[in-house]
Amino acid sequence: MSPDTKQIAVRLTQQIEASGPISVAEYMRVANTAYYGRADPLGKDGDFITAPEISQMFGEMVGIWLSDMWLRHRPATCHYVELGPGRGTLAADALRTMQRFGWEPAVHFVENSPAMRAKQLQAVPDAIFHDNLESLPTDAPLFVVANEFFDALPVRQMVSTQAGWRERVVVHDIEAGFAAMADACATDDLIPEQFRAAAVGSIYEICPDASSIMHQLSDRLAKQGGVMLIIDYGYTQPALGDTLQAVQSHKYADPFNNPGQVDLTAHVDFFELSNCAKNCGLMLAGPSDQGAWLLGLGIDQRAQHLAASNPDRAADITAARNRLVEPDAMGALFKILATYTQGWPQPEGFGLYPAQSAI
Repeated sequence: MSPDTKQIAVRLTQQIEASGPISVAEYMRVANTAYYGRADPLGKDGDFITAPEISQMFGEMVGIWLSDMWLRHRPATCHYVELGPGRGTLAADALRTMQRFGWEPAVHFVENSPAMRAKQLQAVPDAIFHDNLESLPTDAPLFVVANEFFDALPVRQMVSTQAGWRERVVVHDIEAGFAAMADACATDDLIPEQFRAAAVGSIYEICPDASSIMHQLSDRLAKQGGVMLIIDYGYTQPALGDTLQAVQSHKYADPFNNPGQVDLTAHVDFFELSNCAKNCGLMLAGPSDQGAWLLGLGIDQRAQHLAASNPDRAADITAARNRLVEPDAMGALFKILATYTQGWPQPEGFGLYPAQSAI
């Protein structure tokens, strides 16, 4: 255990000893804040890799999609906003593509980690940083991208017991370390009716932070105009299941070992995000499978062009395309959801997932 990890473990232990068990959400929040603040976790030498790091084609397809929306609506002024932009790779590839269409919006990154900000400035030197959504500009439409952002937000977990639904909380034992157990307080009111009678041991997750952020951004888009593209792994209908997971060195790990040293994530509830957008009066397209979306935007044609221009890299380009698109890789697990202001053009790339009107 590194000194940094030990410090986080001590902090969590002291918090539990002082105030009692903490929610899984609080544990995840503390651990991930430390994790993302300490270093760059991306790449083959890190803990995980995201789609923009697999191939430039991913960011280019995002850039094409955004450019199409901009060209068909032509706002006089607008802003590019990315939430948790990683190393800035997606933004750099998307912005380069957008420039080909004569579009160079101001760039805004919502990022708290000093380590990641340094990386992002290398990729996008003109980026303007924000600690939160409140400081984003209010004077023009926003073109928002959130790639693997919502999955890192802390989730609350409810577990079905013989006595009813209870929140799952984290406790600490000197010998056993951190572990999760059911709290004593009833949480049945937080469970959708269709899941109230679920088998003992069933888990239901909610992510209040995701709902809050989605509502804030949706309200902004409804007032200012714009679009939002959400890319993440998750589910499209309410569901049961424990999706909390940890990754370290590209392998799954125990979420309750080494807090602050592993990447903690949970699957994204696209049904809830969609409802937040609808309730603010936005239009929706999707969710679509990532593979279908990329194919609809022309990733195969781009891959063929890149391979023809770089024959020595043709096999790597094909492998990257397959990893992004194929159902047994990222193609089906990852979903794409677009939200946009009423009156704006219907987004391309969604095919079997047509636009939905606001409630």
